[in-house]
Amino acid sequence: MWEGASLWMLEGAQESAEIQPHSHHAIQITFRLEGSFEIGVATECLTGPVAAVGSDTRHTFRASGAVAFLFIAPESSAGRSLSKELFANQPWADVTGGAVTSWLDDLRECLHRKCSENEIQKLGRKIIDMLPSASEPAFADPRVLAMIRFARQNLEDTVTLLSAAKFVNLSHSRARHLFVAHTRLPFKTYVLWLRLERAVALYAAGSSLTEAAHHAGFADSAHFSRTFRRTFGLPAAALRLYHD
Repeated sequence: MWEGASLWMLEGAQESAEIQPHSHHAIQITFRLEGSFEIGVATECLTGPVAAVGSDTRHTFRASGAVAFLFIAPESSAGRSLSKELFANQPWADVTGGAVTSWLDDLRECLHRKCSENEIQKLGRKIIDMLPSASEPAFADPRVLAMIRFARQNLEDTVTLLSAAKFVNLSHSRARHLFVAHTRLPFKTYVLWLRLERAVALYAAGSSLTEAAHHAGFADSAHFSRTFRRTFGLPAAALRLYHD
């Protein structure tokens, strides 16, 4: 994981159960590395080899074999550009073809070689640079971005809208309206998303669920697990991280 994005590579069972309908704040780009996958969005079924689902879009997921997920924060520069280019008319897109598909072999090689965190991040950044982009991405209010940075830097403590509003010299009500207008989420919900990102990163790095939950600011591992299930449709403990 790095600020604004994360790349996950997972090896699934040969016949996996369908992950129940769920949604999450990040844009999701799914890559078929081995076997197959199906993403259900509204009445559509996306099968890849590369497919994208927009921010906060409710969807189901089923896979056999290995897949990679590239999650991109919609308020980031890349996320704003992708949202404008891919999701202007509908919350999903088939992005097969061109430079994006060319990275599938690199992802497969990285999965099998179990490459380092730095190599994964470098590959993820390269893929983002190859994704379709709008020439003029939507404007991001610097005060909202500053509130997000403030929250990221204080996740182990109590992070409130009031403290973030003071940090950017806004009133509580103005900060609340501005934040929702630019992220489509209340500040409290967004902080929960950031905590989830942090906990998953720590869990992927080898921490236990309890340790990951604590250092991300969750009350306990059960709270982390419930949030993960609600957000991704499966329990955190069921993840089989590719380097385990």
